[in-house]
Amino acid sequence: MRLSEFADKKIINIYDGEILGTVGDSDLLVDPTDGRIIEIILPTRRGLLGFGAGKRQLSIPWTAVRKIGSEVIVVEIDENGTYNR
Repeated sequence: MRLSEFADKKIINIYDGEILGTVGDSDLLVDPTDGRIIEIILPTRRGLLGFGAGKRQLSIPWTAVRKIGSEVIVVEIDENGTYNR
C-alpha cells in the first residue's frame, strides 16, 4: 500500500468507537532497517481518549492495529490509552 492511499484513512478505536484522527494528521515511526511501521503517533490532543485535562500525544503501537479497511484503520486501545496483549 502506498502512503498516499494510507493518509486519508481514519483511525478508529474498537474499544469505544471513537475516531482518534487520520493517518495524514499523524506521524509514523518507521524502522529504518526494514521500513516497517512501529507506531502511529497522533498529534497533541486534550486529554486521552476524551478523559483528563492534560494535553499529550497518543502513540499507538502497530501491534494494536486490528484491521485496515478501505477507509479506516481499526485499533484496540483501552480507556487509559494503553494496549494490552
